[in-house]
Amino acid sequence: MRGRHRGSHMGLLLLASQVFQVGLDNIPPVTLGVLALNVYLFLFPAAPLMQTCVSVQQAYWLKDWRRLLLSPLHHVDDWHLYFNMALFLWKGKMLEQRLGGAWLLYLLSVFSLLTGFVYLALEAALTELTQDQSYSLTCAVGFSGVLFALKVLCNHYHPGGVTHVMGIPVANRYASWAELVIIHMTSPGTSFVGHLSGILVGLLYTSGPLKTIMRKCAEFVSMNGHNSRSRGYYNSSGSSGHSGSDGSSGYRQQAPDDTSTHQAPYTGGLTEEEQLQAAIRNSLNEGGESRQRGAPPPYGFNAAEEEAEEIRRRRLRRFDR
Repeated sequence: MRGRHRGSHMGLLLLASQVFQVGLDNIPPVTLGVLALNVYLFLFPAAPLMQTCVSVQQAYWLKDWRRLLLSPLHHVDDWHLYFNMALFLWKGKMLEQRLGGAWLLYLLSVFSLLTGFVYLALEAALTELTQDQSYSLTCAVGFSGVLFALKVLCNHYHPGGVTHVMGIPVANRYASWAELVIIHMTSPGTSFVGHLSGILVGLLYTSGPLKTIMRKCAEFVSMNGHNSRSRGYYNSSGSSGHSGSDGSSGYRQQAPDDTSTHQAPYTGGLTEEEQLQAAIRNSLNEGGESRQRGAPPPYGFNAAEEEAEEIRRRRLRRFDR
């Protein structure tokens, strides 16, 4: 997160060169999509830069919370974009191959919002401690806070080894902290608090409760979605039969709360997936019992097939004699 005026597009050209050097086919889809989104919003911003950056004054005091969504996806100039996206290209590629595209996208969404919230909390705390309002007025923009969170994850998954920060060998587990200090010393225009927010969010995921909370939320959403699909399955694929004595024709659908004698054995103590499999097995068993009782053939079993089956049985009986 930094503050410069836009200059030439040399950074964009270098980023394009980097992407083609890696190869579009070698970049996972989520990483490529997020990179493309950042480039698009740099060329065609959703709002002027001063309306996308996030600060305590704008987001908290003036309740402009949309800045939490916009600020990570906008950059001050093409060099700002280049350095962030060149680093994200490698970090995103590595994490997407390890975690999968869906989880990386989920991770980026949570990290983007949470980094903004932590940034606001730290700036508000500094304002309160120092009684200096400038902390609340400082406006930050860029993807680098999220990148620092991703760096913590990468270092967590590769704890051994050494990373060279500005030519200085640093153990992987301390690399993010070393980069935080060195970048702030060499580039005073960067947001120290923004980068620190990313590190704290990364630590909340690797060493704190964030990973557990995210998993539980994902499981809850997945379970609700599965239950909805299961309800739709039972509504549209219930037990069927031919017209009854009431004169109705065709096949009828059985309600999901039908108290059939075959339902009780597979509903108690089983998961939705196991219940679904048991329901299919019971449906097949019911079809066999119906044919044994002389019930009409199931849907799709036409007269020609029935006649061929009868001829086959007669031939078998003739050989038996």
